[in-house]
Amino acid sequence: MMRDRVRCPAGLALVTALGCLTGVPSAQAEDEPRPSDATLLAKCDNGTKSCTFHPSGPPEEFTGKRRRVGDLVHNCTEDPQTSSMSWEDKTGESNSMGVSLKEEFERKFPFGPVFKVAFEQSFKKTWASEHSETQTTFLNVPPDEVGWVVRSPRLQKVKGMYELIFEDKFHGRRYWYVPFTATGPVPDNPSSKTQRTRAMTADERSKVCE
Repeated sequence: MMRDRVRCPAGLALVTALGCLTGVPSAQAEDEPRPSDATLLAKCDNGTKSCTFHPSGPPEEFTGKRRRVGDLVHNCTEDPQTSSMSWEDKTGESNSMGVSLKEEFERKFPFGPVFKVAFEQSFKKTWASEHSETQTTFLNVPPDEVGWVVRSPRLQKVKGMYELIFEDKFHGRRYWYVPFTATGPVPDNPSSKTQRTRAMTADERSKVCE
């Protein structure tokens, strides 16, 4: 005697003696919305079985945006003047999460130490979240002009991926990946410094020279 043929609804692919099975074991992981990168990275070494940062390549070094450092130097005389000016400038970091990787924030952002360890192991140098440069510059300013110093810091950019592995499923999965990019100063590479001058304005002359 032949059994009645099982007819599966649309979307159900496999037929067994027990009935119909879906072609995908479970769509739960695909159906659940992906947690935000911030939510995932907050779990890094804070609820994960392991959390690792994988750089996609060596740091990319480049020259940062130039900016004025120190004060303006006005020459109110009729002769060229050489003036000394001391200045200090700090270069910080930035990253795709918009947070600080400084040591004092490691408890709040536990993925920071993971990035630093991976950076040091991969490139044999320490990641710097901030770098300060102090210098005294001798400015040569023509008569009736204004002089200043422009500094362009040397920066490095690192791109990569965090791999988070959970003991139990987190939002339907045990494995999650988060792209990450960080930019910071290069402490052992000197910045570029340039002297600039321009004509003094009438307003400056009346305020500074009179």
